[in-house]
Amino acid sequence: MKRSELTEFAVEEEGFKLKIRRGSNGLPLVNTSRGSNHPFYSSDTTPPIPLPAATPAASSPATPPKDDAGVAFIKSPMVGTFYRSASPESKPYADVDTKVVETSVVCIIEAMKIMNEIQAEAKGVILEVLVENGQPVEYGQRLFKIKQG
Repeated sequence: MKRSELTEFAVEEEGFKLKIRRGSNGLPLVNTSRGSNHPFYSSDTTPPIPLPAATPAASSPATPPKDDAGVAFIKSPMVGTFYRSASPESKPYADVDTKVVETSVVCIIEAMKIMNEIQAEAKGVILEVLVENGQPVEYGQRLFKIKQG
């Protein structure tokens, strides 16, 4: 939300409502409701819940205890479906040994029927593609391993 300068985001689908709003301390506040016809923040909905800050212990269990120097990871900025190319017939945006810069598009993540181009945000060479084409990804999940430089 900070990166996009969003202060509020709301989604409603089949009786489920989700509203995320940045609090005064910069942390997101989440409000959800199931099966209610009432507007957000009514007395019948769940009050906003501050999300906990990420902690180092919350990293994925497959994370190695120590990463190699000069190696970084391109991580997913959202939940969605990972695609390596713009279409099944197109060649992948990035493959092993592809040189990337901060603005290089490395993949697409489809979220809510919107195709989001994901940039490397780092300069280097792709060492490994960590996700299979068409697989669901989580926020913060490692997508590519790169050798910085």
